[in-house]
Amino acid sequence: MTRRIRLGMVGGGQGAFIGAVHRIAARLDDQYELVAGALSSDPARAHASAAALHLEPGRSYAGFEEMAEREAARPDGIEVATIATPNHMHFAPARAFLARGIHVICDKPVTHRLEDALTLASAVAHSGLVFALMHNYTGYPLVRQAREMVASGALGTIRVVQVEYPQDWLTTALEETGQKQAAWRTDPARSGDAGCIGDIGTHAFHLAEFVTGLRCESVAAELTRFVKGRALDDNAQMLLRFSSGARGMLWSSQVAPGNENALRLRLYGEKAGLDWSQEQPNALLFTPLGEPPQLIRRAGSGASAVAAHASRVPAGHPEGYLEAFAQIYRDVAEQIGARLESRDPDTASLLVPGIVDGVRGMRFITAAVASSRANAAWTAIDA
Repeated sequence: MTRRIRLGMVGGGQGAFIGAVHRIAARLDDQYELVAGALSSDPARAHASAAALHLEPGRSYAGFEEMAEREAARPDGIEVATIATPNHMHFAPARAFLARGIHVICDKPVTHRLEDALTLASAVAHSGLVFALMHNYTGYPLVRQAREMVASGALGTIRVVQVEYPQDWLTTALEETGQKQAAWRTDPARSGDAGCIGDIGTHAFHLAEFVTGLRCESVAAELTRFVKGRALDDNAQMLLRFSSGARGMLWSSQVAPGNENALRLRLYGEKAGLDWSQEQPNALLFTPLGEPPQLIRRAGSGASAVAAHASRVPAGHPEGYLEAFAQIYRDVAEQIGARLESRDPDTASLLVPGIVDGVRGMRFITAAVASSRANAAWTAIDA
């Protein structure tokens, strides 16, 4: 690209954690320019947020509908919109931008109801546009390395999938203090039918399917609300059955003291195992049966071209959360740039999660909630 891609943002204004992360990620490889926003449902806060980000006053909007309509009419209008809002405000903005020919980058889960996800999938297919779902952990170099190793047969047939994502930040009733992030994540009207499982459990589920290439067909789930008075689950434990015959377990929790952001994936096949942890993301442990364990470093011995594609700095300089987030933005930029320049995109950029992953995530949430309500009965994900 000979210029930056013009970016707009919905949500993510003052007081929003994830909006700042999106903006940093978009800037990291210098391929985007934020030019417009509807940054809050409160018009005063939206305009104050836009001023702090140095947006032109005329491109600060009170709502996403106005933003989509007016930006689509400009010759220099936005080419892609980031949606960084609570779950219940993903569907309508995404559909509005797609309808006006604007690509979309959306936070996960894709919607807060399965019906909306299915409707949005139809809209994406009809539009032919890029729709990226921000499962940012797939942007880590060694997550992509692990996926390639599984696909190459380095582990043999996968037998066991262990994935967990514990945190501790909701161990107390933080939502009752007015803390914004806790308030919407524990509110069924804004989060949907699932709390912890929708917020971080979907990351664990997607990571397991992304790396293994397997399809989880059913779950036996127990969702629990440990904090008194909380409306949604804050802990989830479940068994997983994969169509290949592999078996797994998934644990996600926001009430596990001592855990900050401990996403971890362990895979065991007939020939070898893999172990990756988000809090130590630059190392991947490979354990061939009967051989010494091998530690694969992000930019060191054993790392492949797919890991190099998602890396920015030399060996010995750690890359982490912001860079993984930025990798999704960089790959989306390559896909959009290829369309603008009438060429094929770099195939390495096509690992970005999309609407199919979004629908899978919503089916997973729906099945997990239904299973838990049925006393952890086995429940099909695609039913």
